[in-house]
Order: sequence, then C-alpha cells, then structure tokens
Amino acid sequence: MNIQIITDSSSDITNISREDLTILPMKITFDEEEYLDGINLSHQEFYERLVECDALPTTSQIPPYEFGEAIRKVTGSGGTAIIITLSGKLSGTYQSACIAAKEFEGHAFVVDSENATVGERALVEYALQLKDTGMDPQAIVKKLDEDKKKIRLIALLDTLEYLKKGGRISKTAALAGNVLSIKPVVGVVDGEVVMLGKARGSKQGNNLLVQHIKTSGGIDFQKPYFLGYTGLSDTLMQKYITDSEALWKEHVESLPVATVGGTIGTHVGPGAIAVAYFALS
Repeated sequence: MNIQIITDSSSDITNISREDLTILPMKITFDEEEYLDGINLSHQEFYERLVECDALPTTSQIPPYEFGEAIRKVTGSGGTAIIITLSGKLSGTYQSACIAAKEFEGHAFVVDSENATVGERALVEYALQLKDTGMDPQAIVKKLDEDKKKIRLIALLDTLEYLKKGGRISKTAALAGNVLSIKPVVGVVDGEVVMLGKARGSKQGNNLLVQHIKTSGGIDFQKPYFLGYTGLSDTLMQKYITDSEALWKEHVESLPVATVGGTIGTHVGPGAIAVAYFALS
C-alpha cells in the first residue's frame, strides 16, 4: 500500500534514507532570525549559535497549513498519510496535525508520540517497520497507539544553566547544583518531562541511567532504540557507552547514536545524553 509516514524535525532524524518518510521542519529563532530546523540550521550550527547567545532561542510549532500541504501531496497520488508528532503536552504541533488531518478523513491519521527527540524517533522507525510487514494504515495506527506506552526516554543533563535560562529552575538552585556537580536525570512520562533523580557527577549519573533501564524490565532489542546527545562533542556519550557496556555487548556490535537538535537542545543545553527504547515490561 502507498503509505507515507510524516513526522516533525523534533524526532531528530537527520538522514532520510527512505522515500516513504517525510520530515517537516520546526522553526527556531535566534535574535529574531528564523531558521528551519534541519534545513538551513544543522544540529552542529544550532549548538555553535547556542553557546554564543545570551538569550535562549525560541521554537515554533508547525502550522496546520504545512501539514495540510504534506498530506495533500500524499493523497493526491492515492496514498494515505500517518503523522507522528512531538508530544502534544510539549508542543502545539500535534494539534496542528489534527486540524489539518480533518480535511482528509480516512486518508490521514495522527499519532501523538507522547515523546520527544530519540523517543519520538523510535516510534517513527517502528511505524516504518510495521509498514514493511504489509499492515494497513488503521492497523499500524492502532499498534503505534498501543506500543508507544512502552517507550522509555531517559536523559542525563550535564548543566543546569539552560533550565535556569528557560525559567524552569531558580538561579540559586542552578548555582548550587553546578557547584555540587549535580546532574539531573530526567525522563518523559505520559508525554511530559519529569525529574527521575539527581546524581553527583557523570559517573553516578550514568549508573542512574542503567538503573532506570533495568527497573523498566530492560530493552526490547527487536524494536528500534537510540542513544542521543546534545552539543558539539560525543565525549560524554562515549563515556556512557563504556560505563554501561554490559547492557549492550551481548546484543549489538554497534549502537545507533544520534545528535539531538534544537527543539529539545534549547532547554537542556549541550552535554546531555539520552537513551530511548521499548521496554520489555
């Protein structure tokens, strides 16, 4: 069947290797200068700008019109669109997609990933896997809505500075945390970012990530999984991979590592690492 998967750039898929996948760019604004995420602003360029600016950039949701144009292109050739978006609790992009899809009832379906960055990407990759098995659009959407509840996204932040800049924590808390080398461990639960714990230093933080993965029942290696990092260097990511080698070594020779772009990078800053996977239980 002619099924096109459409997602937004907050899924952080930077290399499109399939014709049945469309990525619509989010908008990122630095000092009134607007960029299209992944189009005229790469992940590397984003972090080069981020570390130099005093005020945080802003991100904008994709408007219904742009989703409508993408859907029309698919349905015009007799196809069906399945749209997977950033969590509706983190952005209005999901609502925009729903508004656009109403015009194409029966030919366009919208799935709220209830996730972000590599967590959203895992669901997009899963949708492509399901499509490759020959499932029809309605069955794919039903399966995505069921199994997305098993996706876990866990991240370790390297700095509290960007949470402070974004007004999510106080200046006093940020200063105390930085002095004590506090590394917050956060996750996405029911579509919202929540604090899972705090660690003193990156090694303890890496241990917390491993602990949370084990608590969730472990990783389903038959489904998509990803590691992600923010910033210009993957040094902390590589340290995490080494520290948690026992999780992976019996399952895979190389790990799928991705960069995390501006939609999430704006809020967590450089030096964060993330793990996204379908839990076994």
